Amino acid sequence: MSFGVDEKIFEGKVELPSCAFTHGAKFHSDDVFATAFLQMIKPDIQIIRGFEVPKDFDGIVYDIGRGKFDHHQDDKEYRENGCPYAAFGLLWREFGAQCIGEEEALRFDEKFIQPLDESDNTGCDNDIAKIISEFNPGWDSEPDYDSCFEKAVEFAKVILVNHFNAVAGVLRAAELVKADMEKCDGEILILSKFVPWKSVVIDSGYKYVVYPSNRGGYSVQGVPVSTEDNTLICDFPESWCGKEADELRKISGIKTLRFCHPNGFLAAAETLEDAVKAAKLSLEIGIGGINILTQE
Repeated sequence: MSFGVDEKIFEGKVELPSCAFTHGAKFHSDDVFATAFLQMIKPDIQIIRGFEVPKDFDGIVYDIGRGKFDHHQDDKEYRENGCPYAAFGLLWREFGAQCIGEEEALRFDEKFIQPLDESDNTGCDNDIAKIISEFNPGWDSEPDYDSCFEKAVEFAKVILVNHFNAVAGVLRAAELVKADMEKCDGEILILSKFVPWKSVVIDSGYKYVVYPSNRGGYSVQGVPVSTEDNTLICDFPESWCGKEADELRKISGIKTLRFCHPNGFLAAAETLEDAVKAAKLSLEIGIGGINILTQE
């Protein structure tokens, strides 16, 4: 089964043996994502599923066998924050930084892998783990576990590829944002095109970012105080929030202002001039402090 994604984004980053072994029968998000990760590094790696590791097996063994990449032994490993490792986390600790760098590897472990590892070790609820679990065949269905496992792995690759392509996009965007920052002094940054900007702009002194909207016209977005705190340095005036376009234009005095989000983090205008004007007027009014979840 193929979802049409380029799953070879880590190919050549790490040297792996030609085969790997994991447990058979019912599968979980841990062994599924671990397998997807290994196949992204080495697309032709042979994955063997079974219930006993063959003697003198010359390959990676994970989620079984009580070895380096298993977590079912009494002395299993824990992170410094107390989160237990599972097979995916152990493999990622070994190879992740070589694929995407130390900083992003740690971030991905914290945000994505740790909840999966916690779920696999404790059985706590996790939406992604539940979705993967539902790839297992039902008690009265015909497909076998191995074919269902392969489908689950392909699905997991889609999730991983999408994430790491997005990370690569953010890194490429950073150069464009920095170039536009050199042209803009003060508190309002004007981007020549929309690109992910937060990783560069947060803590830079800018309070608003203006960029071409994919709906036409221009968007204006408030800058959060930090990557962990979505409170805005300065949001739009409360009297603008959620108003219809005609009323919004009367209140603001800005001719083409057409939208202001009810939570005050985003506005839109037909022209660049009016988008900048909306940001400037909001700065003058100085309304701030709405805690919201902003989205690119």
